[in-house]
Amino acid sequence: MRYCFARMNAAALFLALLAVDPILPPLPPWNGASRALVVPANDPWVTPSEKTGLKDTPSYDETVAYLRKLVDAAPELEMVSLGKSPEGRDIWLVIASKEKNFTPEKLRRSGKPALFAQGGIHSGEIDGKDAGLMLLRDMTVRGTKRELLDRANFLFVPIFSVDAHERTSRYSRINQRGPEVSGWRTNARNLNLNRDYMKADTEEMRAMIRALDTWDPDLYLDLHVTDGADYQYDITFGFDGPAGHSPAIATWLEQTWRPAMTRALREAGHIPGTLVFPVKDDDVTSGLSERPSDPRFSHAYGDVRHIAAALVENHSLKPYDQRVLGTYVLLENSLRTLGSDGAALRKAIASDRARRVDAVPFAWKVPEGANETIEFLAIESRTHLSPVTGDVYREFTGKPVTLRVPYRRGTEVAGSVTRPTAYWVPASWKDIIDRIALHGIKFERITAPRTIDVEMYRLDEPKYGSEQFEGHVRVTAKTTSERRHETFPAGSIRIPTDQPLGTLAVLLLEPASPDSFFQWGLFDSVLSVTEYVEPYIMEPTAQKMLEADPKLEEEFRAKVANDEAFRANPTERLYWFYRQTPFYDQRARLYPVGRE
Repeated sequence: MRYCFARMNAAALFLALLAVDPILPPLPPWNGASRALVVPANDPWVTPSEKTGLKDTPSYDETVAYLRKLVDAAPELEMVSLGKSPEGRDIWLVIASKEKNFTPEKLRRSGKPALFAQGGIHSGEIDGKDAGLMLLRDMTVRGTKRELLDRANFLFVPIFSVDAHERTSRYSRINQRGPEVSGWRTNARNLNLNRDYMKADTEEMRAMIRALDTWDPDLYLDLHVTDGADYQYDITFGFDGPAGHSPAIATWLEQTWRPAMTRALREAGHIPGTLVFPVKDDDVTSGLSERPSDPRFSHAYGDVRHIAAALVENHSLKPYDQRVLGTYVLLENSLRTLGSDGAALRKAIASDRARRVDAVPFAWKVPEGANETIEFLAIESRTHLSPVTGDVYREFTGKPVTLRVPYRRGTEVAGSVTRPTAYWVPASWKDIIDRIALHGIKFERITAPRTIDVEMYRLDEPKYGSEQFEGHVRVTAKTTSERRHETFPAGSIRIPTDQPLGTLAVLLLEPASPDSFFQWGLFDSVLSVTEYVEPYIMEPTAQKMLEADPKLEEEFRAKVANDEAFRANPTERLYWFYRQTPFYDQRARLYPVGRE
C-alpha cells in the first residue's frame, strides 16, 4: 500500500507515517481497578490532565495555577519555593499537613513521618506530577483520601526540572507512549539533574539538596519513566540494598515498603516489578543486573545520606493513563505504609546514621561463582537482520511470556577507602568548602593558622576522559600516600567523619571515589606542574649529580634498563633528575586535602 506525503516537512511526514504504521510495539490491553481514581471531566476539581483523559499534561503555568487554586481552598496545603531555575522559574514544594505544620521545625515536632516525592527530574518523564496533583486533591478538597494525612505528612515537588519542562514538544521521547506533548530530559544548560547530586553544579540541584537537608524526610521517591526493553511490568522500583551505605534502611524498604507497594499495585490492576537493568541493552535474556549505584543518582545519594530513597520507573511503552494511575497508587500506599510502619523506619534511619564503618565502599561486583536466576514477566521478542546497519535488531511482538533469566546481584565490595578521623580543606578552595556546606556536612572553620600531622596524596599518571560528561572532563589518577607536617591557613575547615554525613564527606573528598570532587575535575589545577627547566641547565646538572652520588647513579641506570618508556624519552630522563633537586615544586600534584 502506498501513501502520498508530498511536500510535507520532516516532522509532519514522521507523524503521518506513525499514524498509519506505528513504530512502538503492540500494546497489551489494560483496564485496571485504578481507573476509578479518575474524576469526571465536569468535576470542579478535575486536574488539567484528567480533562484530557490522562492523555496530556499541563504546562508549568497551568500546573502552578491549579496548585494555587487547590492551596487556597485546602487549609492542609501550603506552597513554598525551593529556589529559582536558571531561567527564573520557581521550583515549587507543596506541603500537605493535617495540622498545618508548614515549616521544617513544626513538621519535625509533629512526630509524623514524612514522604518527599519529586516529579520531573527528567521532565519528559512527568507521570509523577499528574499523579501527585490528583492525590493532593483527593487528600483535601474531595476528601476521599483524607485519612492519609492522619499519620503522615506529604512533601511534593511536582516539577523539579522546571526549565526543561517548558521545552515542550511532541518529539520529546521517541520510545514513550504519552503524554501527547511533554518536556525535555536535561535542563536549560543541557545538564542532567539526575547526575548532579554530588557535584551540585546546577541551581535546581542546589535547591533540592538544601531541601533534603532542611526538611529531612523519612522516605524519598524519585519518579521516572524507563527507556529500553519491552516487558509486562508497568511500574518498577528499586533502591540500594544492604550492601550499600544504609543496610538497616534497605532492610525496611525490602521487607516492609516493597511488599506493601507490590500488594497495593496488584490489587489496583497494575503489574509491579523490581527495578532491574538488562546486561545487554534491550535484551532481557542476556541477564539482569542490580547493585548499589553511584551517589550522583537520587536514590543512591539518599542511601549515602541515610534517607530511605527509592527510584520509581514507570514503563515507557505503557499508556500515559496507566502510568499516572500506577504512580498515584504507589504514592498513596507509601503514605499508608509510613503511617503504619514509620516508627520502624525511623529506628532504621537512626541506626544507619549512628553507624561508622572503617572501610567505606565505593564500588561493588557480583561475587565469584554467583549463579542466580529469577522469573521475569517479559514480552516475546525476535531478532532480524537490519537492511540499515547490517547488524541484528530486536522486535517485540506484544505477546506476554514468562522467562527465567540470569540475575547478577552486585553485593561484594570491589573498591573502598579507609575512613580518616577528619579531613582538612585549605581556605583557598572556597568552591569546595561551599559545596561541602551545601550538602549539610558539619565542619569547624579555623580562625588562625594551624599546623598538624596529616596524610596527603601525591597524584600521578592522571588520565582524562576522551570527551566531556555533564559539563566536566572526568579524571582519575594513581595516588601515593605521604605523611606531612602541614600548615592550614585561617579560614580552612576541619570535617570530622564521626557524624551522620561522614560517609558522604568521604565519597566527596577521596580521589578514588567515582563521584568525588576530584574525579569530577574540581581539583584539576593541582595536576599542572608550573615550573620547568631547560635542557642546557639540566644536562650538566644531571652529569654532576651522577658523578657525586653513586647510589643515585645506580638507581638511574636501573630505571633506564627496566623502564622501556623512560629509556626512550630523553625529556623524561632529564626531568627525573630535576625532580631530585630542591628546585622542583615540592607541592606538584599534591592533593590539597589532608587526612587526619
